[in-house]
Amino acid sequence: MDSPALNNPTQRVVIDGFAFPLGVYPVEPCRPRPGYTVDFEPADGGDADSDWEEWPDRYMYDVVVPAPRLPALVRALLARLPARVYPILDILGQDAYREVDPYIAYDPIPIDRFLDAVHRHKAWLFEDGLVGFGAMSDDPFLYVYVDEHKIVTVRAPGEIRDEIEKTLDAFDLSPVEELAGADAAEHEHRGLLTTDGGGPSEEQILEELLVSWRLQLNIDHERNTDDDGRDLGVTAWRCLVRLAGEEGPVYGDVWLRAGCYDEAESLAVSAVAEASGVEPFDGDHPPLVIVADRVTPEAFAASLQEIGAEDPGPPDAPGVVAVR
Repeated sequence: MDSPALNNPTQRVVIDGFAFPLGVYPVEPCRPRPGYTVDFEPADGGDADSDWEEWPDRYMYDVVVPAPRLPALVRALLARLPARVYPILDILGQDAYREVDPYIAYDPIPIDRFLDAVHRHKAWLFEDGLVGFGAMSDDPFLYVYVDEHKIVTVRAPGEIRDEIEKTLDAFDLSPVEELAGADAAEHEHRGLLTTDGGGPSEEQILEELLVSWRLQLNIDHERNTDDDGRDLGVTAWRCLVRLAGEEGPVYGDVWLRAGCYDEAESLAVSAVAEASGVEPFDGDHPPLVIVADRVTPEAFAASLQEIGAEDPGPPDAPGVVAVR
């Protein structure tokens, strides 16, 4: 896959010599303050029902660095991860009731596969204001994450605290009482991807990373709630599905209503399989739901009108409305 093309890639905000990422920057006067803070976090206590190992006692670093130096710093920190890691990806997506689409791998992948994708999509990952990414390991424990403000968070056990701080010192970063990055003032987030230059779209990058990083959407798949935990019942959805056809991938956009993610996924996969005549559950190439976004009734109606589809309703009944 080609590297992503960025929209207006030369318009960088610089204040007091501090260069902000292209996709997230202050829109009011501020005084940037690079450096890092460090706090101790005790072990989490463990959860018998969790899929994760208990996180040990650790030190948490939050780091602000000028945008041009961010990739090199992150590469230096990621170099301390072991041979297999759990990738993390967060996208400020299009879901009407959830601000962030949180993806995580529940099975580790080789570190070189993770790093190859980071390098391939570095412009998007390090500059776009709508995406955060990182990786963690459990043996030994280490967590490195770059959020949508391009602030770096590192969680590391005490045994490697000196190594982490030497790395930060090598980038002329010192401890500070309070950081001041893009989120320290009123700021704007921008998505920078454009296909005008022939690069991939966000959905195409997400499709690649879902497979190569083994990502899963880390939400409750059996309940339909908003960010405040309110039960939404049956809502409208737009799903993008990929199936493995004999002559290559088969894609389908599906507009439907469902009462949870699992129901939406099942309806969408079955609808694309029926419309295309492709077997949905090929053992070597299982179906892939690339996007499953809930949409408002108004947006749902507008989308159906745009594609010339009619909505038989009713609005509280699960089912497929349209497939393309």
